[in-house]
Amino acid sequence: MFRDRLDAAQQLADSLQQYRGKHPLILAIPRGSVPMAKLIAKRLEGDFDVVLVRKLRAPYSPEFAIGSVDESGWRYIADYAASVGGTPEYIATETQVQLDTIRQRRALYTPIRPPLDPADRIVIVIDDGLATGSTMIAALHGLRARHPAKLICAVPVSPEDTLAKVRQYADEVVCLEVPEYFQAVGQFYEDFPQVEDEEVIAMLHESAAD
Repeated sequence: MFRDRLDAAQQLADSLQQYRGKHPLILAIPRGSVPMAKLIAKRLEGDFDVVLVRKLRAPYSPEFAIGSVDESGWRYIADYAASVGGTPEYIATETQVQLDTIRQRRALYTPIRPPLDPADRIVIVIDDGLATGSTMIAALHGLRARHPAKLICAVPVSPEDTLAKVRQYADEVVCLEVPEYFQAVGQFYEDFPQVEDEEVIAMLHESAAD
């Protein structure tokens, strides 16, 4: 469906052209969507930054999200969490692990400045695709509390049931493809390499220097 993340980002930027020239704030959920958000910010003549959230991993299945946590500590817990072993004790421990990771990433990614302020701005949150939608929900919830003028979720691909959950937290949702059969985000990309912390840091520093 997409050659790689930059191909998906170009297509998303085409779908977001109405915001070009309105100084939007384009926020990436690290790490995969960071190069996408940087490209989209350039195309839309906006600012680029990251919003830090982490999924809460299911016991014995770390790729599967049972919820998420944002930088403030607010949690989203999926309705199926308990059925896959997400006890209150497990979730409390996992939340602390992920908050520690968020703090480490903030220190790495923006060591000499605070996150860009979303207040009174058009804010577009980018991810390379949604599966459960947990991290996007945490990102949108945290940003809503900071009073953006408009809050938009923009992704290349997502299952329909996930979009239905996410729409409750955004003013607008832009999704290029809603496939009937969905297993994982990576199946919709020909090339889907992992993005490393070093790449994220370099892109953020480069953006700050512009």
